[in-house]
Amino acid sequence: MNIILLGPPGSGKGTQAALLSGKLRTPHISTGDILRAAKGTELGNRAAEYMNRGELVPDSVLIEMIRDRLSQADCAKAFILDGYPRTIPQADALVDILAGLDRRLDLVLNIEVPDAELITRLSARRVCKCGATYHLIFNPPEKEGVCDRCGKRLYHRDDDKEESIKNRLSVYKKQTQPLIDYYRNLGLLAAIDGSGSIEQISGEIYSVVKARPE
Repeated sequence: MNIILLGPPGSGKGTQAALLSGKLRTPHISTGDILRAAKGTELGNRAAEYMNRGELVPDSVLIEMIRDRLSQADCAKAFILDGYPRTIPQADALVDILAGLDRRLDLVLNIEVPDAELITRLSARRVCKCGATYHLIFNPPEKEGVCDRCGKRLYHRDDDKEESIKNRLSVYKKQTQPLIDYYRNLGLLAAIDGSGSIEQISGEIYSVVKARPE
């Protein structure tokens, strides 16, 4: 089964994609992984030129990278896409890619979490200059405000503060809502309640996938 996972920042989309990948023994394909794996290749070098300038990788390059990845042997029977598509033009391009491979999309899972909960989740992250990351709710340091690894003070990144998070969520909604409507109109969309535990959400996703006719 060919599946897309959608979800706002803080929804746990990447975690759930990895868990589903393990259960189904299906490749988990994220745009971040693709960009890292392409380092040193022609496409990777083209993408790096944009990223090094602090610019977004254009659709023309990203689409070719997705096409190349989905053409590989391990994706011949199924895949789970995480982080692509993000816009209607990218979704249209995916249709063309799959048509060229004589494939189709089977299911789009949209993980839904209330904004208030997302803000709580994202604003609770703390980091250290040594690279360690903590979460005040799910993974707190042994001593409040102090890194377990090096003993230095933890700090709150600007993009993890409430105003920044609200802006990120606003951008996500504007960008992704048309995509949600797009897949709903195609009869491919399934809403997932992302407010429970990791195990509960994973169980709901797996139930929806197994109930979907192949």
